Amino acid sequence: MELKDNNGSDKFTRAKKRVEELKGFYIHLTVYLAVNTFITVMKVVRNLGEGETLQQALFDFGSFAIWIFWGIGVLFHALKVFSLNPFLTKGWEDRQIQKFIEEDKKEAERYK
Repeated sequence: MELKDNNGSDKFTRAKKRVEELKGFYIHLTVYLAVNTFITVMKVVRNLGEGETLQQALFDFGSFAIWIFWGIGVLFHALKVFSLNPFLTKGWEDRQIQKFIEEDKKEAERYK
């Protein structure tokens, strides 16, 4: 299937950029899962070889530290790609705009 950029050039460009962002996120997520699984398995096997019990080897912070810290990066990547910003929402933007408008009005009224 061939997609052509007929008359909606701007829409086509935005859609293509969005697809590239999604693809980048899915690649990031796949690498995250594969690398961290490999590292965790290797650390658990090494810890078992050093005489630790399975429970000690599994629940060692070092086994999961990389999951946590890299996972934070994956989370922020997902928030960006899927346009999920729990902190700076559209409502927050509207409130800030209204706040600045009110401040400007008060400032203008001072000098009348």
